[in-house]
Amino acid sequence: MVGVRGISAPYIYVCTRMRVRKAKLIPKEEYQRMLNMGLPEITRIIGETEYKQEIDELGTTFKGIDLIEVALSWNLAKEYQKIQEITPGNLKQFTQAYLRRWDIQNVLTIFRGRMQGSATGKIKEILVPAGSLDTKALDRLLAEDNPERIIEALKGHHMYPVLVREYPYAKESGSFSRMENELFKQFYAEIITGAESGIKGGNLFLDFIRLDIDVKNLKTLFRLRADACEEDAREMYIPGGALSATNFSNLILIRNQGEFIDMLKGLYRQKALLALLDEIREEKTFRDAEIRLTRVQLEQMERMSKRHPISIHPILVYLEKKKYEVFNLRALARGKESKLPSEKIVNYLVM
Repeated sequence: MVGVRGISAPYIYVCTRMRVRKAKLIPKEEYQRMLNMGLPEITRIIGETEYKQEIDELGTTFKGIDLIEVALSWNLAKEYQKIQEITPGNLKQFTQAYLRRWDIQNVLTIFRGRMQGSATGKIKEILVPAGSLDTKALDRLLAEDNPERIIEALKGHHMYPVLVREYPYAKESGSFSRMENELFKQFYAEIITGAESGIKGGNLFLDFIRLDIDVKNLKTLFRLRADACEEDAREMYIPGGALSATNFSNLILIRNQGEFIDMLKGLYRQKALLALLDEIREEKTFRDAEIRLTRVQLEQMERMSKRHPISIHPILVYLEKKKYEVFNLRALARGKESKLPSEKIVNYLVM
């Protein structure tokens, strides 16, 4: 079946469905209302939204913050799996490629859980089987009792070489940060190679990926500055975006915040990003910079989606906004559980 201007009807259908799904996401006003509620009220509100089925099903087993945590993870995984089922052709290939980032997050969550001595059930509660590692595969990893055996269980997976190479350093340092960075370098390199292979729509997918890399590198730069980190910045750099490795390293060496911002402004053209850099010129808190960069990224993605309404962009916009809805609800619940004031919690929300 063919739709308008030679675009197949399944492509039009799925992009339309993404816009419908996006319209159902929790609006900014609702978050502001929840900031003035307690945890039981927040749970009730969540149970009246798209998370109702998970809240109802899990309500007899979990309570309080645990109920929210598990319900959010279950719903996100189910939604991502559904999107992959209904997405046709090359759009499915791009979607599946992008969602492989959850393989990295899930494996690292298991590693960190094992290192911290967390119960297997607690680790499983926050996994999101949305990538190539499905629930059964993740259960097999959870059955292993140490990282070495987990890595061996992944033999044959595309992450395996990086895991084998990086684990000795992670074990010695007690940190999986470098491993995580190397896994994302591999992830982006594989995606770029695929998008540049001549596949139809690959150029639009590549536009999104390069934006994602740019934002990730910028977040790393602000984090390194906030932490006064002296490690080799070149190891943290992810190639593929607008920022070169040389510029990345040079930026780390600049101590003056104003000079640092001025150099960044000379490297980027996006108006929203330039405006943000002016706003945070005097700020040093990484968390503020990270959240604001995420907001700018989502705004830029929306513009890309409007320019290309029947493409991979509406799908990726929804995937990201859904992820941040879960991020926001989790931050709200955890903040209330920890009795943080609302004015502090709001700084962690992507609205």
